[in-house]
Amino acid sequence: MWLSDQLFKTVITSTPLISIDLIVRNNQNQVLLGKRLNAPAKNFWFVPGGRIQKNETLDGAFSRLLKDELGIQNVIHRSDANFLGLYEHFYDDNFFDQTFSTHYIVLSYEIVLKQTQLEDFPKFQHEDYMWISENQLLIANEVHQYTQNYFK
Repeated sequence: MWLSDQLFKTVITSTPLISIDLIVRNNQNQVLLGKRLNAPAKNFWFVPGGRIQKNETLDGAFSRLLKDELGIQNVIHRSDANFLGLYEHFYDDNFFDQTFSTHYIVLSYEIVLKQTQLEDFPKFQHEDYMWISENQLLIANEVHQYTQNYFK
C-alpha cells in the first residue's frame, strides 16, 4: 500500500471530504448520469463530480472536474454555472473497502452542455453514461438517492 493511500484513508476516517457535483443538462433539458465504477455509490447512476484537493481553489477544482469527468476544457467557468446549494452525503463504505464510512460536503453546480455524444465522455470513473429526464431519474431505482435529491 502506498503511503498516500494510508494518509487518504486517515483523512476519510477522520474528516468530511469536500466535493463538487455537476448537474449537467443538454439542450433537451435531460440530465447526464454516469454509472459509477467505484465506491461509494458503486454501480449506481450518479451525476459527475469529485472531491476538491488540498490547496486547490474552487475554480481550479471546477475546471479540473470538467476535464476529468466530462473531457471538456476551458468552455465553462464556475462563475457561469448555477450554484444549486450545499448538500451532505453519508455512505457506509469508502473508496478502499467497507470497513469505515465516508462523509461528503457537496457543492452542487448546474451547467448546460451542447455536447450530447455519450461516447465522448471519459470512462475511468463511470462505465457508461446516459441522458435522462428528471421525471425518469426520480423513479429509477438504479439512480442513487443523493442524485435524486438534487431534483426534489
